[in-house]
Amino acid sequence: MSGRGSLTALATALLACVLAASPARAADTGAPGMSMVTFNLHHDREDWPQRRKVILRELQALQPDAIALQEVIQKPYVRNQAAWLAGKLGYDYAFVSTDPPGRFKRYGNALLTRRPVLARGEHLLAPLTDYRTVAHLRIDVEGQAVNIYATHLNERSDERGSRTRSEQVADLLKFIATTSGDAPVIIAGDFNALVDAGDLSALRQRYGDSFGSVHVNNELAQVSTLNRHYFEAPSRIDHIFFQQDKLLAREARILFDQPYAEGRWASDHYGVWTRLQFAP
Repeated sequence: MSGRGSLTALATALLACVLAASPARAADTGAPGMSMVTFNLHHDREDWPQRRKVILRELQALQPDAIALQEVIQKPYVRNQAAWLAGKLGYDYAFVSTDPPGRFKRYGNALLTRRPVLARGEHLLAPLTDYRTVAHLRIDVEGQAVNIYATHLNERSDERGSRTRSEQVADLLKFIATTSGDAPVIIAGDFNALVDAGDLSALRQRYGDSFGSVHVNNELAQVSTLNRHYFEAPSRIDHIFFQQDKLLAREARILFDQPYAEGRWASDHYGVWTRLQFAP
């Protein structure tokens, strides 16, 4: 073998050893897990028939295992938005609302999934006067049960809003404790609060922030899930939290952050996509 050939063989062998010894690569390659999206639909404002085509196209390309939707509406001449998207995607779905079935207009949250559903649940969050809900599905991801929850917390930016969100988080955690069993937990939605806000401290003590876990840098404060076309200051208030002892966040990115036409956007929020891996 020539000297050049020997060097090439040696370099190849060294590279193979490095890759084999890399814990991150070994844990990530081919490891089972799931992907999830959370997105505030902005109900039927601003040309929903056109917006839904853009949203559907992106979701079809991503094929996430689960999708959490907020500000879902159904009313005369507007089919339930979650039902429409689920039908087009071929997904199962659950819609929760404080508006009773049969009412002319219903508004709430939804979960969509392409995985088999093992259990369903819903809950009206305290304080009951704020009319906030959480949807729950337990799904089968290649033989692994996973609990997914979708919610939308109070929107007020004052002290009253902060207190209300804290109460809602406490009630959300109680609901999760009574419904999750031993399966991993993922909680997604529009929390109307920054990830490090005091309102969410009880949640952050138990669950990790998927986007923040992947994108650890000094510019994270400039990442926004509020559409900068509608909101001046960046604010990341749409989150996908995960149970850190059972799941690992591997990838995360912002969705729908570009206009699909001149002055046209998918929503007044951006979406969040994340890929999670089952912990060894």
